[in-house]
Amino acid sequence: MNRLPSPLLFNTPRPSPAFGHSYVRKGYGRLLSYRLPIPSTSSISRRSHISTTASSRPVSASSAHSTPTSTGITMSSPIYVAIIGVGLVGSEFISQLLSLSSRLASSSSSQPQIKLISLTSSTRTLYTGPESPFGLKTHGDGRWKQLLSSGTSENADLDVLTDRLTHLVGNGQGKVVLVDNTSSEDVAKRYPGWLKKGINVITPNKKAFSGEKELYDEIISSSSQLGGSNARALNESTVGAGLPVISTLKELLLTGDKVLKIEGVFSGTMSYIFNEFSTGKPDGPSFSSIVRVAREKGYTEPHPADDLNGYDVARKLTILSRTISTYSTSTSKLPPLQSFLSVRTASLIPPALEGIPTGDEFLSRLPEYDDKFSEIRKKASEEGKVLRFVGVVDVEKGEVRAGLEKYPIDHPFATSLGGSDNIVMFHTERYSPRPLIVQGAGAGAAVTAMGVLGDLLKLS
Repeated sequence: MNRLPSPLLFNTPRPSPAFGHSYVRKGYGRLLSYRLPIPSTSSISRRSHISTTASSRPVSASSAHSTPTSTGITMSSPIYVAIIGVGLVGSEFISQLLSLSSRLASSSSSQPQIKLISLTSSTRTLYTGPESPFGLKTHGDGRWKQLLSSGTSENADLDVLTDRLTHLVGNGQGKVVLVDNTSSEDVAKRYPGWLKKGINVITPNKKAFSGEKELYDEIISSSSQLGGSNARALNESTVGAGLPVISTLKELLLTGDKVLKIEGVFSGTMSYIFNEFSTGKPDGPSFSSIVRVAREKGYTEPHPADDLNGYDVARKLTILSRTISTYSTSTSKLPPLQSFLSVRTASLIPPALEGIPTGDEFLSRLPEYDDKFSEIRKKASEEGKVLRFVGVVDVEKGEVRAGLEKYPIDHPFATSLGGSDNIVMFHTERYSPRPLIVQGAGAGAAVTAMGVLGDLLKLS
């Protein structure tokens, strides 16, 4: 991997990012509440803010993707949904989907137009078929879990599932969607085959879109390969969970705007750690103590090094960089990243702690480096800045990088973040000199599942 120790920590010099004049004063943009319409009087809040002009007064705005029906959804034919992965995000998605289907049914005399017909765990599949889909009354409140683990289910076999879904596509009675809520590379490698068969793919799984370039290219080419099927691959939740990051980027590009740079705090873990560690003051709690608390709260992986290495941010930057190269109407200077390992990433793991096998041992050794982290916090404070672990896709310079950077204390990365929030700035020809900003909860099962559900509604 193009991976380096953090230059701020381990004496590898690198200049701080350049700041536009729009960042030297307070007030970075009017905040618009972004909402996604759903049936009846309910709505799913995007829990995000999009900054567009120089006023700090928040106002409400409807989603640009509203559909002109009494239910908020226009569907001429059913959408059949099969789900792979029923863990934390998968379970939340099932709950949201069953609630949505129930509201659709109660708002019309017709049958629900979104039909959940299959659930697959790592070992079992529960397939009901299109005639008797899952329902809130029959399968809600976790009852689907009992059925999935009971004798009514069968051994998980993705080849069998593929054949069933392909048969549905052939019947032409509605759209067929496979939702992958796993983090499996093996499942991701099946996307091109599903798309070629006319099966739409929706996923929060970053592996396919940030892994080997050959797989990504095949997914993109396969998504429109089958004549009239128009099978699509949608992955909004791979960056920012439910935040409208990828959809915003695609709309900017497809409407002819030129993206100059994207920069942001893309990791909820890193956001929490540095929001607590670096507040602009010269002192504060030790770095290791904050990492320990973050782990206890479930913000980090069981082994914190899996977050501190920057891989998660590198994957998200790869997805954004590839999206720009794929959808831009002009030639991009961005490098053709072979995988997320090609991103220039500055790890926060001290070299001496590389390779420690367990999270407990890693945390027991991390205090040895607290003085080093405290030193860079003090230096940043003396410059009137804070530390943030950011990702940057610099289209003009042709650079993609992730690492620890210093930002002024009145910069949105210093003033607008709380907890494990994400924040993303789009610098474009149209949004200049003040960037378009998307921010809000960028992690968690509820918002991630919401992003997946939002992608499903795009197929309606």
